[in-house]
Amino acid sequence: MMGPAHSLSGAAAWLGVGAVAAGLGEPMPWPVLLAGALICAGAALAPDLDHKAATISRAFGPVSRTLCEVIDKLSYATYKATRMKGDPRRSGGHRTLTHTWVWAVLCGAGAAAAAVYGGRWGVLAVLFVHMVLAIEGLLWRHARVSSDVLVWLLGATSAWVIADVLDRPGNGSQWLFDQPGQQYLWIGLPVALGALVHCLGDALTVSGCPVFWPIPIGRKRWYPVGPPKGMRFRAGSWVELKVLTPVFMGAGGVCALGALGYFGS
Repeated sequence: MMGPAHSLSGAAAWLGVGAVAAGLGEPMPWPVLLAGALICAGAALAPDLDHKAATISRAFGPVSRTLCEVIDKLSYATYKATRMKGDPRRSGGHRTLTHTWVWAVLCGAGAAAAAVYGGRWGVLAVLFVHMVLAIEGLLWRHARVSSDVLVWLLGATSAWVIADVLDRPGNGSQWLFDQPGQQYLWIGLPVALGALVHCLGDALTVSGCPVFWPIPIGRKRWYPVGPPKGMRFRAGSWVELKVLTPVFMGAGGVCALGALGYFGS
């Protein structure tokens, strides 16, 4: 899928988690619901860090472009080192390592560690990166015609304001994890979820997605998971724009209302 659909699906997924959490008696404070949705929207772009033409490659200027090149080479090397006889030969690393559950878990764990052990600056760093990506994904028309500096300033401002709100008592810094030293441990959840949602979205496309790596399926370790080929679509096609995008928006709205308790008895 393309960047905007990935971001919308990520936001909708976290709002869905919020609705489920409310139903299970662990309702999210509204700042957690909002921050998590934006983080998840940004994280849903991150797996394309292995693609030089992806939205994320432009998001942070030379830094992200260089990182994309490094991740592409790392992904390709991992593919070559772990491929089985059934896996085809390829010339690049796109849709390999960063499109797996392993990568999603590592990203979530890294974000949680940065937030817990990095204190306020760690939280701000995680928020800043994902706010910028969320802007690039959700407001892509405006982001494309704006300068990078303006997008970064908006991301930094959003991160600072959200961190201030979350730090207030009862606003969610210890949501779900309430033991001493566990503040913001939850922040890794929307990061991991966003990466997984990206993989599921790509699995719906023609090429599929090797989300289960390194678990072998048949003669392939990089098995491109997806529905029957007749149900797949090409990235950027009318199915994505006219069907899935409105579905993500509608589902996200309904889930947000459920997370905020509007459907409670």
